[in-house]
Amino acid sequence: MSEQQPVPRPSHAGGPPREGRSGPPGAGGPPGGRRGKRQYFRKKKVCRFCVEKVDFIDYKKVEMLQPFVQERGKILPRRMTGTCSKHQRWLGVAVKRARNIALLPFATEL
Repeated sequence: MSEQQPVPRPSHAGGPPREGRSGPPGAGGPPGGRRGKRQYFRKKKVCRFCVEKVDFIDYKKVEMLQPFVQERGKILPRRMTGTCSKHQRWLGVAVKRARNIALLPFATEL
């Protein structure tokens, strides 16, 4: 019988190291950075319900809920609307209640 020698494997799961790279891992892109370009700062979104000091989001006020629902019936995420986590939860409950009594659509056809 012939003895087979084990194949050496790298100890890390990422595969063999890449050659010809400089800088820390994850720092992609061309060298030099973005020094000459203008950076775009997005205006910080503020929760509309916190500003208005809303204690309860009423599911019967459809005109208040519609800006937070897409045309297809999906609830918009916090990162798009700027609502805080507490009011986003309340908003989700209110939209679901409004859907159940047919004030808002569940989904629309394309």
